[in-house]
Amino acid sequence: MELTTIWFLLVAVLFTGYFILEGFDFGVGMLLPVLGRNDKERRVLINTIGPVWDGNEVWLITAGGAMFAAFPEWYATLFSGFYLPLLLILLALIIRGVAFEYRHKRPEPTWKRRWDAAIFFGSLIPAILWGVAFANILRGVPLDVDHEYVGGLLNLLNPYALLGGATTAALFLTHGAVFIALKTVGDIRHRARTLAVRLGIGTAVLAVAFLSWTLTIRSSTAAVVLAVGAALALLAGLAAARAHREGWAFTGTAVAIALAVATLFAALFPNVLPSTGDPAGTLTATNAASTPYTLKIMTWVAVIFTPIVLAYQGWTYWVFRKRIGVAHIPEH
Repeated sequence: MELTTIWFLLVAVLFTGYFILEGFDFGVGMLLPVLGRNDKERRVLINTIGPVWDGNEVWLITAGGAMFAAFPEWYATLFSGFYLPLLLILLALIIRGVAFEYRHKRPEPTWKRRWDAAIFFGSLIPAILWGVAFANILRGVPLDVDHEYVGGLLNLLNPYALLGGATTAALFLTHGAVFIALKTVGDIRHRARTLAVRLGIGTAVLAVAFLSWTLTIRSSTAAVVLAVGAALALLAGLAAARAHREGWAFTGTAVAIALAVATLFAALFPNVLPSTGDPAGTLTATNAASTPYTLKIMTWVAVIFTPIVLAYQGWTYWVFRKRIGVAHIPEH
């Protein structure tokens, strides 16, 4: 297998890990005003992701770094053409991170409500815009022969991309509700599990519609198999949630997200950013890649350090594996 193909797969794996892990804490953030009926319950919800949310974002930093080093042409065209939505994502993540740190600094309800709103919108905006961005990557955008984006913002807000944004937001909401049910006890757990099943019905409809549309734009045998697997995994997760098996439910939604992202990358390959304008502008895994020497060095670095990072993050989840509830939250 060529190194360009290996690094395409590694970028896909990194974004898959990001959407699985950051997906549930986006979901928790969006559900904060829904499942958190009072300050104590909202603190419970925040504490379910408190030890891990910043570690989850490392997957995005690593994916961006891998894309920059392995496919600099792809990185340059994507981050210049998609500048505004990616900037909005970055600002939302910054505000969200600040909100987690500052919410508890003062006791006034107004102060906390404002930071709760920041957590909500800081989760909602990326959840939607990541779907819009990846839908446009797969659909293709106007590129000239120099691989420069020649469209405008409205080119990115097409019906297919908007459906992609709605689908990722719905998937993350369902994934987050299942995670809350998995990590809490008492009334919050029961409400989250019930909500996950209800959200899952609409999510399944959106996901099937989006993946079906995706396969009419670009397709391969692998993409079709992965898309069917994603739909079945989501349904299995919802069935497990309905049966009060939160662990299996979370596994189902995580696998559904993983297979849905894999569907997009399988349908995209060997392209990395198709051109809807001049066909010569299309970026592929070959013409967007770094030199073979660069890819070789990166491969050795990845082989050495990736297991260390995975072990550390896995240990973090193991340490904070227990459920929490209102009884665990002190008065002040």
